[in-house]
Amino acid sequence: MTDRASQPQPAPPAVAAPPRALPLKPPTQPRGLVGRVKAKDRPVALPVPARKDVHAFTGPEVFDRWSEDAAGVRALERGDNVITMFDVIGEDYWTGGGVTAKKVASQLRAITGPVEVQINSPGGDMFEGFAIYNVLREHPHEVTVKVMGMAASAASIITMAGDRIEIGASSFIMIHNCWVLAFGNRNDLRELADWLAPFDQAMCDVYVAHTGQDAKTVAKMLDDETWLSGSQAIDKGFADALLASDKITVDENAKSEDRRVNELRGMERSLISAGMSRDAARARIDRIRGARDAAPDPATRDAGASGLSALLDNLTATIRA
Repeated sequence: MTDRASQPQPAPPAVAAPPRALPLKPPTQPRGLVGRVKAKDRPVALPVPARKDVHAFTGPEVFDRWSEDAAGVRALERGDNVITMFDVIGEDYWTGGGVTAKKVASQLRAITGPVEVQINSPGGDMFEGFAIYNVLREHPHEVTVKVMGMAASAASIITMAGDRIEIGASSFIMIHNCWVLAFGNRNDLRELADWLAPFDQAMCDVYVAHTGQDAKTVAKMLDDETWLSGSQAIDKGFADALLASDKITVDENAKSEDRRVNELRGMERSLISAGMSRDAARARIDRIRGARDAAPDPATRDAGASGLSALLDNLTATIRA
């Protein structure tokens, strides 16, 4: 009789190895958390166009609203780690100022820790705003953005570079699609519209990343040109907290200057919208300024007033056309 123990036994049925656990996705840092932030944890960089001849502007009506609601608004407190953006985005022909990526990068090099960005701007060149956003997101420490009066258009993109965003109760954030001035036939304009689409999508992605809103919702807000008050911005995720009212003041001198220069910026945009080139619009406005600033010699006052009147009439006709 054969011993069963000495006989080869059938192999046990194969048992499938337990599935490997998927690595857990590291938790994302909650919006508004104060602490060390690494640039690589922020949203991806925004695309900056290689075509330097195309500029995305802020419309004249935005300058009008900034003059009425936010001109002269400033912060009461300043510090060595503060970068202020109380101007248009991009180089400004009318003042020689403006907020540029080059200037912001230079300021950031002198700040070795957390940085605070104070904004009150109607926007300007959207693509310069993209570049400034990229500069801020590469800062290796926490970036706090404080909207003092308005962060419209390109300035709203810069705002999204903040790891924490604070906004005044009576301040505004405005978002819209890239706004350009273009001329040409239907094929030219169709080509330009297609060229702009990736930039609008990139903006949408950045707003979605910060707010957690649905992409279709944000795209509709961009299409509609949406203005958000302080509480609305927080409710929709565009900001994290309200600024204390005692942190904001109105500088009357700055307010007067903001409004004066804004009249020139708005007039320039209106002339360009009417079909005039930017250089021609600026030249015409400069002629009007020259007539206005002419010495009020009694012997020449009437002639100067007549010349100014003619220039203003010509300007009005151009805009209406």
